[in-house]
Amino acid sequence: MNVLRTGSLFPEPGGAPEGEVSPGAGTGGSVARVITGLSLDREFDYRIPEGLRGQLRVGHAVRIPFGRRRMEGFVTAIGDHSDYPAELKAIEAISRPHPLFDETMLRLARWMGHYYAAPFETAIAAILPAAVRHEGADFRRLLSARRAGGAAPTPEEEEALRKRSPKAAAAWEALRDGDTLTAAELARATGVSVDSLRRLASRGWIVLEKAAVRRDPAARLEILPTVPPPPTEEQAAALAAIGEEIASPDPGVVLLHGVTGSGKTEVYLSAIQMALDAGKGAIALVPEISLTPQTMERFRGRFGDTVAVLHSQLSDGERHDEWQRIASGKARVALGARSALFAPIRPLGLLVVDEEHEPAYKQDETPHYHARDVAVMRGRLEGCPVLLGSATPSLESYRNARSGKYRLVRLTRRIDRAVMPDIRVVDMRLEAEKKSGQGRPLLSSDLVEAVRQRLARGEQSILFLNRRGFSTAVSCPDCGHEVMCPDCSVHMTYHRSGDFLLCHVCGARRPAPDKCPECGSAEIKRTGTGTQRIEAVAQALFPRARIARMDSDTTRAKDSHQRILGAFRRGDIDILIGTQMIAKGLDFPNVTLVGVVNADASLQVPDFRAAERTFQLLTQVAGRAGRGDVPGEVFFQTSSPFNPALQCACHADMDTFYDQEILMRELMKYPPFTRMTTVLLKGPDPAAVDAAALSVAARLRAMLPPEVELKGPAPAPLAKAKGLARVHLLLFAPAARDYLPALRAIQARPGLPRGTSLTVDVDAHSLM
Repeated sequence: MNVLRTGSLFPEPGGAPEGEVSPGAGTGGSVARVITGLSLDREFDYRIPEGLRGQLRVGHAVRIPFGRRRMEGFVTAIGDHSDYPAELKAIEAISRPHPLFDETMLRLARWMGHYYAAPFETAIAAILPAAVRHEGADFRRLLSARRAGGAAPTPEEEEALRKRSPKAAAAWEALRDGDTLTAAELARATGVSVDSLRRLASRGWIVLEKAAVRRDPAARLEILPTVPPPPTEEQAAALAAIGEEIASPDPGVVLLHGVTGSGKTEVYLSAIQMALDAGKGAIALVPEISLTPQTMERFRGRFGDTVAVLHSQLSDGERHDEWQRIASGKARVALGARSALFAPIRPLGLLVVDEEHEPAYKQDETPHYHARDVAVMRGRLEGCPVLLGSATPSLESYRNARSGKYRLVRLTRRIDRAVMPDIRVVDMRLEAEKKSGQGRPLLSSDLVEAVRQRLARGEQSILFLNRRGFSTAVSCPDCGHEVMCPDCSVHMTYHRSGDFLLCHVCGARRPAPDKCPECGSAEIKRTGTGTQRIEAVAQALFPRARIARMDSDTTRAKDSHQRILGAFRRGDIDILIGTQMIAKGLDFPNVTLVGVVNADASLQVPDFRAAERTFQLLTQVAGRAGRGDVPGEVFFQTSSPFNPALQCACHADMDTFYDQEILMRELMKYPPFTRMTTVLLKGPDPAAVDAAALSVAARLRAMLPPEVELKGPAPAPLAKAKGLARVHLLLFAPAARDYLPALRAIQARPGLPRGTSLTVDVDAHSLM
């Protein structure tokens, strides 16, 4: 085809693609290039029949013959001829009325597939939610009634109807003003039957038909309209800077570094209003689904029904309908977690990434994209500014801001004269000494007393521990046996509610043993601490307190995040215990105390980012306290009271932490001074995986340029998961393009034993 100009290698995130990979939005060609859902990393040419020429566009879903079957594909290019030597098969039909993506999103998908070394099909799947992409996706259609356009009853006929059938008369009254209501809604409101509605339709007064009915994820929320408060001096300066980028012909990236409680969300809302006033739309990303209900209330309160929400806890139907509202232009603001980045907002005027440092923005499936980095690229392609916000920016973003690549804007003070919380570090080694050999307590005496004071004053407390379950390990002191998952190289966690052991990697579950499965000893111990144990301790210490726990065990049900946080906001919960899903973004003015049970737990993770994540997590969770009129207090319980990350978190001192940590990163040649990619091999046969890893390493070394450092192979920190042995290689290079050609060559011809797979994670954020 005459449209297959590929250009040079794609740049790092933040740069624009250097070559075109698809044609202009022409519709008059005779040949279409189509991508299927099969993971072949290949597109196929098809002849466009005469009847479809001029109608077919890039992004259209089409029915195609493929081998001996029929399937759906998506048009990625249209041209005049094909280089395929044989006769082309013809496209059979356009299967959806409107294109599902446009040229810009196609370029973004191509960049993702190339940069993240992933099949192009997986990149297309990433930009289109399954609820929209899959064949048969459609609106829910229910029997509905509306007023007929012409005939209407006379006053005499209406009076007769009221006497003969009061329920039918009430239904007519409900439809008189032209509203469309479902038969079920009319039945609930008036008690009218479907037969009565059919009689009204037979008289020509109403029309009965199957109509599309929106599945609204916000239907159960009671949202009151809000108006923007006057901005603080710092917020006004931030908005002026963002406004300059919105108005610029070449907008860039703005990093909003604001302390917790400084009003970053209000800056986002006002900046989005600027984009709307300019006739454009906006996308706002949040890292955790738990943040979505509270954030949705604030966004809906400001922008009304023009806000659509996209995240994984929606039903497929809700996600389909919200996406279609965006695509049709009825919703101008898209809000949600990682995948909301690909919402079809047109034209796009602003892209906001809240808590941009969060690891949750990294996709753990192919393509392993980072939503923050892809947002920067989408901003470049769309010509719109990108606003990154955080109280604890990632070292990558902060380095870009301090070097001038991003525009840095600061909010240094909390709004409404609120002060930063007073943070106290509790050395738990001394607490153990106080107990005179009784062991180390889970909650220090100072923290227990502080909680009691809050309960007496009617204030709320948060207890944070980033481990769920009751006990994190089960072992026998007599023979030393430890209960491990048979399919993963991790301890099984004891969950007291249900009295079972659970593997947090593969989900395997078994009854909790009452004696050692190895030696039969009844002295088996459950050690380590999770949120369930903290909940049990808190219930014993504070028997009259209303206590709730929020972790992935208590939030599996639909709307569970909203239910727990709603009760906490109303004051129905005195003490909220939870994991990282309560550590960020939540704004509850009555929370005056935060206790971090094991503040140095994340320092023990075998990852060079451990210190950074500890600083971020502690600073964020501490920021939940004292956001109202009453000053807040925070307790960090730790066995490493003088650790630099913890000390910097006590003062929310990003600059000191950055200056210390960046020196280590540069010395060790770790990101952000290099790009790090992992190549993970896994399979059921450990020997075969080891041999495959050695072979892949040898082939890579023969192809890689000297500036690329290859480490390994070595067992992954999680050496076994779901029954598969895991071995990884680490690649470090100044730029990802230095090793992408070699990785592509390996992926094209992996030469792996049966059952062994290879996964590439470019810009890896976890070594596990």
